[in-house]
Amino acid sequence: MGRLYIDLFVTLDGVAQAPGGPEEDPSGGFPFGGWQAPLFDDEVGRSVGAGIASMDALLLGRRTYDIFAGYWPHQENDIAQQLNTVPKYVASRGTPDLQWSGSSQLGPDLVAEVEAVRDRHESTHVIGSVDLVQTLLTERLFDVLTLWVYPIVLGQGKKVFPEGSRPSGFRLLEPPVAGSAGAVQLRYGPTGADPSTGDMT
Repeated sequence: MGRLYIDLFVTLDGVAQAPGGPEEDPSGGFPFGGWQAPLFDDEVGRSVGAGIASMDALLLGRRTYDIFAGYWPHQENDIAQQLNTVPKYVASRGTPDLQWSGSSQLGPDLVAEVEAVRDRHESTHVIGSVDLVQTLLTERLFDVLTLWVYPIVLGQGKKVFPEGSRPSGFRLLEPPVAGSAGAVQLRYGPTGADPSTGDMT
């Protein structure tokens, strides 16, 4: 079985909604779309580029897919070439426009469909797609969770782990990496177990 990687940009208070631009996801009246842009730096760019270069499949939620499909086919660089070449899988209850080359929609049994994608590919990446990510985390249906944590607090927006998230343990896979603008990369793997408790006295 291959590995499924989740790649997210988040704030200190765990918000992952619309880092890239004002129109990315304004749902809920979110006023901070594009919050990542002023804090982007070369270290983040290198990390993101390395992840994309290593993937052989891309799994996206509907909203992120539509954004990517409207942008990347019209770009000419190494990232665009990779994204335009690999198979794209879309998790959606609707009927997305799948004109982006290599795209297909997952069936209604998300767990079984994602397991099949993991069986089919060595390195599948989920980028953004917060609603989909929340389902994958709940089902513990991932191998690596990479968070770029930015030094801002927004106080509102879709969180990676909202209230009511499934209790889960994680292990740090490698030392943190800091970018020049203060973002810190944290890369975790699931322990597969619930958190344990103890007594510090």
